[in-house]
Amino acid sequence: MTALDLSVRDLVVTGEGGRVLLRVDALDVPGGTRLGIRGPSGAGKSTLLHALAGLLRPASGAVRWGGTDIAALGDAARARFRRETVGLVFQDFLLFEELSALGNAALAAAWSGAPRRAAIAGGAASMLDHLGLSGHARRSVASFSGGERQRVAVSRALAGNPPVLLADEPTASLDRASADRLIEDLAGLSAARGMTLVAVSHDAALHARMDRVIDVVDGAIRKAG
Repeated sequence: MTALDLSVRDLVVTGEGGRVLLRVDALDVPGGTRLGIRGPSGAGKSTLLHALAGLLRPASGAVRWGGTDIAALGDAARARFRRETVGLVFQDFLLFEELSALGNAALAAAWSGAPRRAAIAGGAASMLDHLGLSGHARRSVASFSGGERQRVAVSRALAGNPPVLLADEPTASLDRASADRLIEDLAGLSAARGMTLVAVSHDAALHARMDRVIDVVDGAIRKAG
């Protein structure tokens, strides 16, 4: 896996009626960096993360991962890039209640060719084991605690060994002990794999483990540290 540099230039994201939701003149993140994004609610943090993931198309500007400007790709190409390159962890887990932990963690295999399908399934089982859930891999996630659900979500994000991991408020739904464990998992795994990690969070403990933290206020990056 090769770490991917991130380069954002002249990014503008608009909402209903053309209202500007986010404007980023320039942001450069070397591959393998752990970047934290913080700021008040509604400031544009999640909008920035979704633009970096290719989950939304900006009105203008470039979002380059390595040599690929995902803002210039069509919907199908962006979806394919995201499946192959980006692991996503959401605040609300977004798990399928009727599936087991392994079924959720290996979900991306359903949209992959045979060789990659096997690799994702193996990666999902390995991640569940690493995160302490191997004994519960066949259980439905409907019976899981919040901390267990988030570990399944992390296993799903990392099953395909992506070079980029994006996390949106990953500790917000967790108690302090579960949050601290997840922070250690995210920081440790991203460092060990040389991944580029970008995490939106209000959690100071998470930001303390990042290499760099930026503030987003009123739809713009106000300070970089």
